[in-house]
Amino acid sequence: MSGAHPEQPKEPLVLGIESSCDETGVGIVRGTTLLTNTVSSSMEEHVRFGGVIPEIASRAHLDAFVPTLQESLHEAGVTLDDIDAIAVTSGPGLAGALMVGVCAAKALAVATGKPLYAINHLVAHVGVGLLDRQPASKGKPADGKHDAGAAAGLGAGKLPENLGALLVSGGHTEILRIRSITDDVELLGSTIDDAAGEAYDKVARILGLGYPGGPAIDKLARQGNPKSIRFPRGLSQPKYMGTAEEKGPHRYDWSFSGLKTAVARCVEQFEARGEEVPVADIAAAFQEAVVDVISSKAVLACKEHGITDVLLGGGVAANSRLRELTGQRCASAGITLHVPPLDLCTDNGAMVAALGAQLIMAGIGPSGIAFAPDSSMPVTTVSVPA
Repeated sequence: MSGAHPEQPKEPLVLGIESSCDETGVGIVRGTTLLTNTVSSSMEEHVRFGGVIPEIASRAHLDAFVPTLQESLHEAGVTLDDIDAIAVTSGPGLAGALMVGVCAAKALAVATGKPLYAINHLVAHVGVGLLDRQPASKGKPADGKHDAGAAAGLGAGKLPENLGALLVSGGHTEILRIRSITDDVELLGSTIDDAAGEAYDKVARILGLGYPGGPAIDKLARQGNPKSIRFPRGLSQPKYMGTAEEKGPHRYDWSFSGLKTAVARCVEQFEARGEEVPVADIAAAFQEAVVDVISSKAVLACKEHGITDVLLGGGVAANSRLRELTGQRCASAGITLHVPPLDLCTDNGAMVAALGAQLIMAGIGPSGIAFAPDSSMPVTTVSVPA
């Protein structure tokens, strides 16, 4: 569905709702300007379990949604009457968690009469790169933190012509080609088992570092020797890679389950010999194996598909070594790496609102309220049609 809708404002005021995992996010944007990004996380409730418990996450969303919505509206200085449209993550994600956000969004849409857009969580990670922060005089960003060593977002309102996206999180590791953020997204490669963030959590548990594993391993790895142990790089053998002319079955795909097992066996061998486990060295070697294969395959996919700009998103984008090595390899390949501010890389409502605004400005109609959340929504489905 295309073509301009004259009744829609040029810069729609969109409220975005995100509840795919353990963050309850509500963001508000005006066109490509970020007004506010409010996030309530239930991570602390999952720490003792060593991972996200879906039932706990769903109940936390129920408790957090109304206060988070109220705070977001207050910070943006707007009311629900001012909102032009509502956007909500419809998938992928945890089924129960998605249901809370979708039901809340439907209730708001019915109560206010505002159009509702059901959108893809993964594509929203790309949409957030289009946002400009508003001046600090009105509303406030979540924390404003930004990695000074990385390029900023994509620039408000316009995507580069040859754009890719590398999404690395607890649930997803994917490389995408974005021809149009509103209706043409292609999956080039993905993990076939564990996502990178999931592998970090599992290895952190093996090493006794607790949850979440990503920050703990990233910090400890700085004290270790990444070359002390050579851990496997999954799906990097010739039978999986193939050649540029005859591509293998997993040329751009990742696998981290074997790496996790290799770390477990390594720890067992040290313990069996009665030796002290070199936790820092193992953490450094594990992290190097993850970021090496992620960055090398992502850059390969970009080079072979003519991608000249790539956005790095998802919670694992906070990993210092991933940003460093991906930046180096992109620069060597003549590819521009874009990393949004870190508070916009993790799950948040601003990214949902950003993609919703793009859909409206592209003249794409709303989803209505008859849709159901889809925990396995493919990345090629940017939004749910009516």
